[in-house]
Amino acid sequence: MTVLDTPAWQPRTDAAPLLPDPEPYRLLGTPAAERLDAAWLRGLYGHLVRGRRYNQQATALTKQGRLAVYPSSTGQEAAEIGAALALGARDWLFPSYRDTLAVVARGVDPVEALTLLRGDWHTGYDPRAHRVAPLSTPLATQLPHAVGLAHAARLSGDDAAALAMVGDGGTSEGDFHEALNFAAVWRAPVVFLVQNNGFAISVPLSKQTAAPTFAHKAVGYGMPGRLVDGNDAAAVHEVLAEAMDRARGGGGPTLVEAVTYRIDAHTNADDATRYRDDHEVERWRAHDPVALLEDELTRSGLMDDALRQSAAEEAEAMAADLRARMHAEPRLDPMDLFTHVFAEPTTQLREQEAMLRAELEAERDGGRETAHDGGRHA
Repeated sequence: MTVLDTPAWQPRTDAAPLLPDPEPYRLLGTPAAERLDAAWLRGLYGHLVRGRRYNQQATALTKQGRLAVYPSSTGQEAAEIGAALALGARDWLFPSYRDTLAVVARGVDPVEALTLLRGDWHTGYDPRAHRVAPLSTPLATQLPHAVGLAHAARLSGDDAAALAMVGDGGTSEGDFHEALNFAAVWRAPVVFLVQNNGFAISVPLSKQTAAPTFAHKAVGYGMPGRLVDGNDAAAVHEVLAEAMDRARGGGGPTLVEAVTYRIDAHTNADDATRYRDDHEVERWRAHDPVALLEDELTRSGLMDDALRQSAAEEAEAMAADLRARMHAEPRLDPMDLFTHVFAEPTTQLREQEAMLRAELEAERDGGRETAHDGGRHA
């Protein structure tokens, strides 16, 4: 008996079933699309049109100074919305900073989803009310959080699963490795969705990984990898729904890579022309997620003027409401700086809170005295 015959060296998992398909999975434009429910497909179109308009309106709000920053997901609407709609009522969503469309599709108020990016409060929404974790600005830190919640749910007998969304750049972080390794070893009910939009800000895919695809990384952790066309909303939804069902049923985690493209710049502070050319962008515009779904609806006889008009009107009504509410000046309370920092505030935090409260009271008292003196001398 050699050392290679001991349990530590024995192959423990057949890699073949874990490998992703050689090409991204697609539904729209294929014969398989005929099995899709007509009403659901029409409803999905409305979601994508609203998502596109949301991106446009939020981008405009940054130019008007109403948002500090906005990471647009134009071109990625199918990946965001298709994934969010695959969640069950008890499931949790763990988004990155670019995933506002997924957050809104999950039911969060469109204005509350932008509060963090506006910079005038904390998260802006109650995570427990919607089962949506705060938008995560640090890369990939939401992934271990998702695994922890999913593992805890499994231990407690809760049938909830977690969906953790991350960009291709986030896969280079240590949090990505730690999250996937823990999830696979403990078979946590969590699904990891990598939105591969081609760039980590300006760093191209070729300088981020040497793997055939991000989905291939799943094999090294012992979980299935799925590769899907991230601009095909129906395919994204089907793949994510299957993965979430598998997680809830005790099958463990799945790594899904959605191949998509970020049409706009990284944020309003970025100049994308410095690292990519217009021809590349135009090639991806020809694979636009909204247009792909429109084509499918037309082929299947489901697209008509009424659907197109109602989707556009609902999107514009949402944008108008978003504009009106974002242009209203927020009412800020400086004491909110200390809200939700710790469940039990530290001694230092209490001292800082008392100091700020005293300064604010002194400022208000000074203002009252000034007003009183001005009235007396008038």
